[in-house]
Amino acid sequence: MITRRQFIIQSSLLSGTLAIPGTLMSAMTTDEGDPDQMFDVIIVGGSYAGLSAAMALGRSLRKVLLIDSGLPCNRQTPHSHNFITQDGAKPREIADKARQQVLNYKTVSFYEDVALKLRKTGNLFELGTQSGTVFLAKKLLFATGLKDIMPAIPGFSDCWGISILHCPYCHGYEVKGQKTGILGNGNVAFHYAQLVSNLTDQLSIFTDGKAEFSAAQYQLLRKNNIQVVEQRVRSIVHNKGRLSGMVLQDGSTSTIGALYARPSFEQHCKIPVELGCELTEQGLLKLDTAQQTSIPGIYACGDNSAFRSVATAVSTGSHAGAAINMALSTEIFNLK
Repeated sequence: MITRRQFIIQSSLLSGTLAIPGTLMSAMTTDEGDPDQMFDVIIVGGSYAGLSAAMALGRSLRKVLLIDSGLPCNRQTPHSHNFITQDGAKPREIADKARQQVLNYKTVSFYEDVALKLRKTGNLFELGTQSGTVFLAKKLLFATGLKDIMPAIPGFSDCWGISILHCPYCHGYEVKGQKTGILGNGNVAFHYAQLVSNLTDQLSIFTDGKAEFSAAQYQLLRKNNIQVVEQRVRSIVHNKGRLSGMVLQDGSTSTIGALYARPSFEQHCKIPVELGCELTEQGLLKLDTAQQTSIPGIYACGDNSAFRSVATAVSTGSHAGAAINMALSTEIFNLK
């Protein structure tokens, strides 16, 4: 048995989970009468979204367990921007401060572990962890983010989140006026071009192969003096994540100071998908207006189901916390 005191582990605030075959659940046991293993809500993922939800629930006196194991998708990002009151702060500092504030609410606990498997048992959800502990909860919230799949271009992953950027709103101001590239093709690259052209007049699109723009798109790109480079990209030239150029297929180097890209991604935590939670066409968890997935009692917030930004993660986390509390309140109220 693990005590509540042991839950509260002062470790780095990171987010992520690992899915392991369900046969491992048979080796785990739980005692439904053990108050240290019973919760109103278990939140898997303890970064911005999960912490925001935990605060809303803690302030409503709900017994909450945050389970977190590390590696948020923005771990390489030096500074966070476009989040009011925290503009320019380090992501780790924002998360650490948030966790400290959330744990001031005595009904909220933090447990450093890896979530393995989830199953429904009666009216409760049973969650097993890597340490062999099993917890029970009335509601589950996944705030587990996404896992980016880096392209096989040497140097790309080293620069990701530092000088290779996904969001002009989060990082564009810091590289304004610089010679900038877009690594992409078709509608995605064209969309970036429309946004980024407001931040620099030195913009090129690297399609890494044959370009796939419509005639109308080509015409607009030319009118806005945006060059389209169709050569394959061999590697990224950088110094500790700060890129200075891209080596192309013919051996030439195109000098740039920043690059926008949108690599493929997958759900960082496989558990909701394994349970049958529906996904959108983009691969995000499909939610209703109360942040609930297609499986009743299982909710989601943050990057796994919304626009990727710290501000959005906090907003959707707060919304999810309030929605879950309302669901619990209604259930209890109606039973009296």
